[in-house]
Amino acid sequence: MSLSLETSRILNALGMLAICLVLIVAYFYQFFLYELPCPLCLLQRVGFVAVGFGLGLNLLYHPRPRHYALVLIAAIFGVSVSIRQILLHIVPGTGHYGSSIFGMHYYTWAAVVFFLIILGTSIMLLFERQYDQTVESASEKVLFGGSSLAKGAFFLMVFLGLANALTTFLQCGPGICEESPATYKYLDTLEKG
Repeated sequence: MSLSLETSRILNALGMLAICLVLIVAYFYQFFLYELPCPLCLLQRVGFVAVGFGLGLNLLYHPRPRHYALVLIAAIFGVSVSIRQILLHIVPGTGHYGSSIFGMHYYTWAAVVFFLIILGTSIMLLFERQYDQTVESASEKVLFGGSSLAKGAFFLMVFLGLANALTTFLQCGPGICEESPATYKYLDTLEKG
């Protein structure tokens, strides 16, 4: 099977944009619907950012199986956390966390998306031609391959990853996050101090 280097870059950039969309929806719920993420939700976001990191390595440098391996490890981590949260809320009478999106909660959607990432990454690993470094591809710009789609996806992912780190710190402070957060703990500490 063959898949060109350029097609691989486009698919990696589209995958990264899909991850960015998931994080943007999570931020919409956090900032516009005032639903602060729980600790398990924050861990799922870390999984998405880590998936983005692996895809970003494919965009910054040539695609490599080890970059896809990072994506798979991150997705397995993310789906494990998602399934843990689903199991916490599947028991009747335990309720749920957050609003639903098209009938499913964020953690259920996260499990579906992480599963699709695992499936898609496994399929991408089948195409060996993307790993070939011919004279033509070696002389190309390695950094993003000159694609504005790849650059845009990469910088949006970097922004969302840094925003995730900052908002998590503001929510939890340097300590352990609250199980059901109602406020930004660190900001509250600054106001009191």
